[in-house]
Amino acid sequence: MRFLPVTSNALLVELAELGQTLALLASLQRDPLYGVDELVPAARTILVHFRPSATSAAALVRSIAARDLSQRVERGSVLVKIPVRYDGEDLAEVAHLLRITPEEVVRRHSGSEYTVAFTGFAPGFAYLSGGHPSLDVPRRSTPRTRIPAGAVGLAGTFSGVYPQASPGGWQIIGVTPMAMWDLGRAQPALLQPGYRVRFVDIATLDGAFDTGSVGRPVPDVSPAGDRSSHQSAARGAAALKVKGTGLLTVFQDLGRHGQAGQGVSASGAMDQAALKTANRLVGNRSDGAALETVGGGLQLQSHGETVLAVTGADAPLTVRTTDGRQWSVPSHQAVALADGDTLSIGQPVAGARCYVAARGGFAVAPVLGSCATDTLANVGPAPLKVGDLLGLLPAPAGAVVGMPTLPAPDLPNIEQEVVLDVVLGPRTDWFTRESVARFAAQRWRVTPQSNRVGLRLAGEMPLERAIPGELPSEGTVLGALQVPPSGQPVLFLADHPLTGGYPVIGAVAPHHLDRAGQVPVGAWLRFNPIGAFEELNSTELQPSAA
Repeated sequence: MRFLPVTSNALLVELAELGQTLALLASLQRDPLYGVDELVPAARTILVHFRPSATSAAALVRSIAARDLSQRVERGSVLVKIPVRYDGEDLAEVAHLLRITPEEVVRRHSGSEYTVAFTGFAPGFAYLSGGHPSLDVPRRSTPRTRIPAGAVGLAGTFSGVYPQASPGGWQIIGVTPMAMWDLGRAQPALLQPGYRVRFVDIATLDGAFDTGSVGRPVPDVSPAGDRSSHQSAARGAAALKVKGTGLLTVFQDLGRHGQAGQGVSASGAMDQAALKTANRLVGNRSDGAALETVGGGLQLQSHGETVLAVTGADAPLTVRTTDGRQWSVPSHQAVALADGDTLSIGQPVAGARCYVAARGGFAVAPVLGSCATDTLANVGPAPLKVGDLLGLLPAPAGAVVGMPTLPAPDLPNIEQEVVLDVVLGPRTDWFTRESVARFAAQRWRVTPQSNRVGLRLAGEMPLERAIPGELPSEGTVLGALQVPPSGQPVLFLADHPLTGGYPVIGAVAPHHLDRAGQVPVGAWLRFNPIGAFEELNSTELQPSAA
């Protein structure tokens, strides 16, 4: 095993091959380690999220290094049969790479039994191992910007099915009409780790298709799942009518943790401290749902009497009455609105995102235990649109409105360079020594292609790799700085994919994640490594003798 630093609350365990990875995963699931919150397995790694208040990287390394990897994991008893139309746009190219006919590719793919090794990339996306040994093909050199839902693909020795339309670099050999992800099911992800999978050529079928133990075919390729709509206000209850949405306004809370087994990342507010403050100011629980809006333009009209608080970015706030009177109100304190009053948020002068909490909380239905909107995975309440009526819940008895506070003193803006502390790893050694130095010395511009998934950065000189090979997909954390072939990093934010296939040179330290979530487009970043990159060595971390 190798133990690689990721950030102050996560480490990466690297193993020799998939069998060892599954053996260690089974061991850690049978006998969990205290302080570990979540495990994200991949082809040759396990990402371990832990609570620093409960354990340490050193203690985890010692415990994990002592685990027995000799026991191989047996395949599960559940068999899922997936019908496939083998007409994918890369089928001929795959046949050419393997020097066989397209018909032989289909025969080998449908003639093997697979096992769900792990999940990631997107909700319901399963990495399937154990197919015909000859089916080993590289990812596409240039990923497609859109692959349809249900696309069946190959990458390396793995096979997989895209649960929703998304970008991707796998070689597409067919498509299935079966839904991989359906929020209408008790278990939304059709394929779970350990399940057995067999692909069936639709051309060979006659009549109804037997789906095996679980799953059901659907008439057309379906998206990732229907997202819940906002609950309208009950008759006579207070509500907010959306008169303007700005660039994007979504519901967020502290995120949906613990769903990695279904390929679902946490999402949640980009500036979690600001969300907690907004809720405190109106007397709500700190983890309640609030609105997150980018830039200016959000307008909310009060139906009945309401109390709101706006935190996060430093933006001007205006209240306008139905008869046309208007005045400015401060942020970071509770604001009472009368029936018909409209609160408007202007363009921030510092920061990028504002958070709006309403006394009593929003009447919005959670999805998988959270009201967070994951814009990449398409999970959670839909983004707000003009005309939506947002119902509010009554405030609980005894709820106390919080005292006014001030915006964060270090909100990023485009006038000054934003410095973010980073932890180097886990793949810093995949880059040349010059590039590691350049990563910290050079400043990076936040491009307009940035969003809740990540900040796309542009520097004068790209980062160069020392190891040119392909990295097997592995778990990624919030704040990871992944470097694609262009050499221009992407800083992963709240809606980042659970796993990624490009090396991560470092990760923003947890104490600067809220700041990263407030960086506006056009700002300049510098990264400050808070230590050298070093593997976590189990022998060197042994406690000293008394």
